[in-house]
Amino acid sequence: MKTFLSALLLVFVGFAASAQGPIRVCVAGLNHDHAHGILNRYKDGTVDIVGIAEPDKELWVKYGKLYHIPDSLFFTDLKQMILLKKPDAVLGYNAVANHVDIVEICAPLHIPVMVEKPLAATLTQAKRIEALANQYKIRVLVNYETTWYASNQANYNTIAADSIGKIRKMVVHDGHQGPKEIGCSKEFLSWLTDPVLNGAGPLNDFGCYGADLMTWFMHGQKPLAVTAIAHHYKPEIYPKVEDDATILVEYPTASGQIEASWNWPFSIKDMEIFGETGYLHALDGKSIVSRMRENIKGAKTASPLPAPINDPIIYLTAVLRGKISGNDDQSSLNYNMIVMKILDAAKRSIKEGKRIVL
Repeated sequence: MKTFLSALLLVFVGFAASAQGPIRVCVAGLNHDHAHGILNRYKDGTVDIVGIAEPDKELWVKYGKLYHIPDSLFFTDLKQMILLKKPDAVLGYNAVANHVDIVEICAPLHIPVMVEKPLAATLTQAKRIEALANQYKIRVLVNYETTWYASNQANYNTIAADSIGKIRKMVVHDGHQGPKEIGCSKEFLSWLTDPVLNGAGPLNDFGCYGADLMTWFMHGQKPLAVTAIAHHYKPEIYPKVEDDATILVEYPTASGQIEASWNWPFSIKDMEIFGETGYLHALDGKSIVSRMRENIKGAKTASPLPAPINDPIIYLTAVLRGKISGNDDQSSLNYNMIVMKILDAAKRSIKEGKRIVL
């Protein structure tokens, strides 16, 4: 009996240690340049990638050499890989329109999914993802670079403390000189500039950042209406999609303006918030400038984010282990369905030339 209890204790201790270790993830797709981020972490040992599903074997060679990935980690078939490797989660790094394909495979196998922003190329795809997530009770999360900006969290906390009154206006600028201009890979460009595979040009690619941040700052409130315009300044480079979009988002007590473009003179991801008595401007991931009604001006560097809201893998691990809910934040499926409704309304507004009431 004593021997049995000792053995049982060893099993329990081993299980507890395993539960606290790193999660095991599989990667679905390598034709998204954001894959460099997760593969760098594999190379430095901070993430446990147990399989990579990618049908293009040229990408196996490319990334295998760059990040010293053994051939044994590569698969052509996602479902086969999942059944063999049994990961804790799958990370999507493929075309936005193919995110739904990942969830179609993972949901019945009860495997959580985190994809790169935005959630889907179309609202129809997003609704299918939501239906699968609800049916099979799996987590589907969305990774945005701006989620891990300490400046945005600091401004969120400032507003929560009622330091500038109620939000009245939000202005978000996101984009760069253009994906071709900044040197994105050919495999990334092949779908990023396609109206079906990406769902739009920068309207989806960068408009999703502003829609996500506004949904978060407005605590998941659905907008009243959306109005948008698009420009095609560089048809010789991007013949199939717009390269500049402006989206106006109306709330009962506030308004938002999303500026998404492949025509900025430099890369930009910032957010301005005008409250009743003050103004906050997150210039980048760390820097904040402020101005109060009494003309009191300020500037500061935001404190680093605490775990587990400081990093996508740490966050994902915390959600999967029940340490945080992941239900009402920038990565949540709940908020990202609202993001998709905003983007869909923006596309309809551009097509129909009118304000779209949600």
